Amino acid sequence: MAGTQRFRFREEPGPGGDRAVLEVRVPQVLHVQYGMYVWPCAVVLAQYLWFHRRSLPDKAVLEVGAGVSLPGILAAKCGAKVILSDSSEFPHCLDICRQSCQMNNLPQVQVVGLTWGHISKDILSLPPQDIILGSDVFFEPEDFESILATVYFLMQKNPKVQFWSTYQVRSADWSLEGLLYKWDMKCVHIPLESFDADKEDIAESTLPGRHTVEMLIISFAKDSF
Repeated sequence: MAGTQRFRFREEPGPGGDRAVLEVRVPQVLHVQYGMYVWPCAVVLAQYLWFHRRSLPDKAVLEVGAGVSLPGILAAKCGAKVILSDSSEFPHCLDICRQSCQMNNLPQVQVVGLTWGHISKDILSLPPQDIILGSDVFFEPEDFESILATVYFLMQKNPKVQFWSTYQVRSADWSLEGLLYKWDMKCVHIPLESFDADKEDIAESTLPGRHTVEMLIISFAKDSF
């Protein structure tokens, strides 16, 4: 089954009463691949992008594990040069990425297959990125290192790249700290209230479980970069 889900991102009204509004439509798919569903992490990450939308024009942005691609689509509508990616092992996921582009009239957005931890010709051909996006990609602990290995490879192309990621806390025993140290990365936690994501309704969508979402910015640890 598939439908359409609509999100409206708004800024607070200015002195004149007007405020910017951006609408994003994405497929709402009930599928065995749970990545096809819009989880709270995606909406929180999209809200962070909306909050920083004035810094996005002409930025090179790659969304990994994109699925329905809400954050990447919003970034593209705010002027970023976006590439959407999902596992090359699941063509259905890539089809959903393309559907999201079509729904939002974004023919310029490229869709590529990238499997975490695998160095393929597609990842080798990617241009240097400024921002990597990932919403709820830290879902299965056995995937954590493969994700960071992929991000590390992309950081080699541009050591100043940042990985903007949201994840939902599902177990107190799961931690990225050791893996970040191993891959020479550092992590900054961004409070949800700092970008108006500490509420029950974001972009006109209710978010059960939103209170367990964390926003991270991961980058190279070395200050020399």
